[in-house]
Amino acid sequence: MVELTGVTGAPSSEPPLGDGIPGVAPVREEAGAVAGLVRAAGINSLGNVASRALGLVRESVIAGIFGASGATSAFDAVSGVPKMVYELLIGGMLSAALVPVLSEYAGADRRELDEALSTLLSLAVVVLLAVVLVLELAAPWIAPLLVGGFDAELLATATVLARIIVPAILIYGFSGILQAYHYARRRFVYPAIGAPAHNLGVIMAVVLLAGKLNIASLSVGILVASVCQLLVQLPGLRGARLRVRLHWRHPVVRRILSLYAPVVLSIVVQNVGIVIDRNLASRTVNEAITWMTKATFLVQLPLGLVSMAISLAVLPVLSQIDAALDLHRFKRTFSRGLRLVLVVIVPATALLFSLGPAIIRLIFQRGEFTPEDAVQTWRALRLYLIGLPFAAIDLPLVFAFYAQKDTVTPVVVGIVAVLVYLVVGPTLAFLAGWGFLGLVLANSVQLAGHAVIMLICFKRRFDGLRGYGMVSTSLKALVASLPVALGGWLVRALVEPRLGGFIGDLLVVGLALVVGAVAYLAAARLLVMEELDLLWENLRHRLGSA
Repeated sequence: MVELTGVTGAPSSEPPLGDGIPGVAPVREEAGAVAGLVRAAGINSLGNVASRALGLVRESVIAGIFGASGATSAFDAVSGVPKMVYELLIGGMLSAALVPVLSEYAGADRRELDEALSTLLSLAVVVLLAVVLVLELAAPWIAPLLVGGFDAELLATATVLARIIVPAILIYGFSGILQAYHYARRRFVYPAIGAPAHNLGVIMAVVLLAGKLNIASLSVGILVASVCQLLVQLPGLRGARLRVRLHWRHPVVRRILSLYAPVVLSIVVQNVGIVIDRNLASRTVNEAITWMTKATFLVQLPLGLVSMAISLAVLPVLSQIDAALDLHRFKRTFSRGLRLVLVVIVPATALLFSLGPAIIRLIFQRGEFTPEDAVQTWRALRLYLIGLPFAAIDLPLVFAFYAQKDTVTPVVVGIVAVLVYLVVGPTLAFLAGWGFLGLVLANSVQLAGHAVIMLICFKRRFDGLRGYGMVSTSLKALVASLPVALGGWLVRALVEPRLGGFIGDLLVVGLALVVGAVAYLAAARLLVMEELDLLWENLRHRLGSA
């Protein structure tokens, strides 16, 4: 299930946008603002690129060692427990409350920011330790909730895996709060290297321990990874004066909770949807959860590299603009970020559609991961890709409301979207006989519905984006992506019959990426897509100053 909850917010490294002084200033300001947004998104993307690259290695290693089975599906299901609890207690606060509120403290006295951080960390220890203890005791009842369709042996495996992995919640909680602190101070290099460190921790643990612990090495790997992610955050605390502060009535706590309260219900409903999704998938075939997880990983690649990075760059800038006082500036900034998302995510979707089988074989199909597993993963990926463009534009839309301290609207929309999934999913999976693929298609329907409703809400709240180039940019990106898909298909048709295996897949993917990039850039030049020019100018500037 492609999930959009718990995204973190990272302020831009650029100063707030100006107010548009008449004369030459607005032109310079506009150029500087765009460059700042692109640079901020670029910094976020660097961490994402490193993380996704190591993520590819991680998934390849895991697939080669363990393949797809009931045991891997049990791990894929219970590995979501720390994430779900983290999202509920910490992660969901980041973009909705922690970053906006701590950013306000960061603009004042440093001592006040350190006091706020001390309070949040101290309270987190108490709350998260209690949660970990409860989940350890409740593990025998948690496993049937997630994978109730499994037999007794697999349920016992899931229980053991859950008990090993649950302590990671405490470590993730600390990391999440420190990320918000770094973002508030506009020092997001530390969070940027957190995700790569996390993936590296998993890889090392699995490679070193798989022979001794078998499937349990995956849960141990999550624990090791969470520690690695936390450790790389700590150097950013130099100079901070931290102490134990169990101050439940501190203003920062009240402010964060007031903003976060509406979001809790949305995350609870979202998590319930995830639990039901896993439970339903376990009632199709044992390997289904693993197939769905592998396909989801590929969908999350462009989401993290593009939509998430740009959304994180836009959030702090939007948070400093009062849309009620300067609606044009707010919509100009938001539309800029959304256009950047579109010009990259549309061709990425086209490329995945044309290259999916070769990419899956290249990354996953080795060792215990069989050709049949690759085929089933591709069947799932095709349906997930339907929802990818909707998921990509949905992230900036949600962040736009968070930036204006409106957490209610995304919550209501999120609940409606989950309810849509809970109706469509079982209907397609069991009544229509689609099995796990029915759940995948239902997830795409959920993502599309969420994005469409958010667009409607944005139009009603902010009077839409007419006149900000959204329609023209969308059409240009779509037209320019057609040769990308065609190029990928042609490369596959020419190379695959003549050269198979790992080398063949590597050549197909490499050639198609080059052909697709050249075709897209040529088409974009003919269509005068200014957003790509901005990305190129920023990249050239960075390379020139390196």
